[in-house]
Amino acid sequence: MQKQRLDLEYPLSARKPDILWSLISTDHGLERWIADRVVEDDGVITLTWGDPWGEHHSLSANVVERQKNSHIKLRWVDEDDPEAYWEMRIGRSELTEEICLCVVDYAPAEDIDDLHGLWDGNLDRLHQSSGL
Repeated sequence: MQKQRLDLEYPLSARKPDILWSLISTDHGLERWIADRVVEDDGVITLTWGDPWGEHHSLSANVVERQKNSHIKLRWVDEDDPEAYWEMRIGRSELTEEICLCVVDYAPAEDIDDLHGLWDGNLDRLHQSSGL
């Protein structure tokens, strides 16, 4: 099944991209806002929501591309759509010149609104945990 692309842009109060980079590219940074537990091993990032030793849900993604202070691109290990991936990119708003987090993700058309809501919730947690 072919998925639909979702492009999002979130303005942040970061002055330098290195702070945001640590939040989108490291285990510890991602644990602050994406998942309850994040482990990277040999280019595979495993994200776990819930209690890792009790009831939980885990998904793994291969790191497809990573460029420091720029972007990280991942592809779910069990992804069927050859075009689908998810990416977090550090950008600048064309209107305000502020640093922003640009997100690309894919989902079936009927799930796009839910995916958008998921990313909005993730960014709320990012704001709360980092002040960005």
